[in-house]
Amino acid sequence: MIRVLICDDQAVVCEGLHAILSTAEGIEVVGLANDGAQAVEQVGKLTPNVVLMDLKMPGMNGLQATRIIHTRFPGVKVLVLTTYNLDEWVFDAIHSGADGYLLKDTPRDELVAAILGTADGKTYLDPNVAGKIVQRISHPAMPLNAELVNRLSERELDVLDLLARGMTNPEIAQQLYLSDGTVRNYISSILEKLGVADRTQAALLAIQAGFGAH
Repeated sequence: MIRVLICDDQAVVCEGLHAILSTAEGIEVVGLANDGAQAVEQVGKLTPNVVLMDLKMPGMNGLQATRIIHTRFPGVKVLVLTTYNLDEWVFDAIHSGADGYLLKDTPRDELVAAILGTADGKTYLDPNVAGKIVQRISHPAMPLNAELVNRLSERELDVLDLLARGMTNPEIAQQLYLSDGTVRNYISSILEKLGVADRTQAALLAIQAGFGAH
């Protein structure tokens, strides 16, 4: 029996998923959480096999919770279930340790199969999400070389390293004791110096160069 924890800030979604999964063979819903902090707490108490994780939630969001669960409870799988398929969410979730990424319009049978498969170590991606990843792999950004790194200040390198770890702007600001506005300015400067269009591309370049290691 696969033990599942559902995390979503909308009670109606939690209840709906609970009702759907309660009728699925081989799945037991062991708990519900309404934000990332509750999810982390519940994982520690209930030891689920799979967490169905929404991303955009008040307080601790799904990305932050996924990172913590991935670090503290490496045996627990996190399957993202969200309405967001924007590049930044997708790549940040995967970099945070998510084991799969589905959208909320996924049919019931596919969702059940994904939960069972995720518990078994397989990776499930929504077709729209998979396409983004394949495109990024097929057309990789230019390699981050020493010349480009040398263009960045020491503080910009610090910001880039945390960016590569999947941290949000507020998290970076807290880590480096900076204001959110200062972090935004640093990131804008980093993007310009690296010649990339967004933070996801910058993070991928940084990871390729060895940044973001824990």
